[in-house]
Amino acid sequence: QLQFVESGGGLVQPGGSLRLSCAASGFTLDSYAIGWIRQAPGKEREGVSCISSRNGRTYYAGSVKGRFTISRDNAVNTVYLQMNDLKPEDTAVYYCAVSTGVAAMDLLGSGVYHYRGQGTQVTVSS
Repeated sequence: QLQFVESGGGLVQPGGSLRLSCAASGFTLDSYAIGWIRQAPGKEREGVSCISSRNGRTYYAGSVKGRFTISRDNAVNTVYLQMNDLKPEDTAVYYCAVSTGVAAMDLLGSGVYHYRGQGTQVTVSS
């Protein structure tokens, strides 16, 4: 059974930084494309960033490109999202999610997933 333990969310001022972690179990990171999706109240679910299981190729939504960095540590089966220069519009629940298949990266980039965690709240406010 796939499980995810997300951590690192919280309240931060605009311009601040947070690092999200997702410890995965029940599978290895080289089996699925994995990434982060977010959902804010009243807004559509958004694919934030994802990383390929095969070659480490990454995707970033235009709204976070240059500010967020995704990485993974296969040794501890954990994926990270370093978020810098946070903006109020980044406020959302962030979910660790995986997808599989040849279109996995495209699916995650569109906010579509096969499995996801419970989420961690990120609030950017002064």
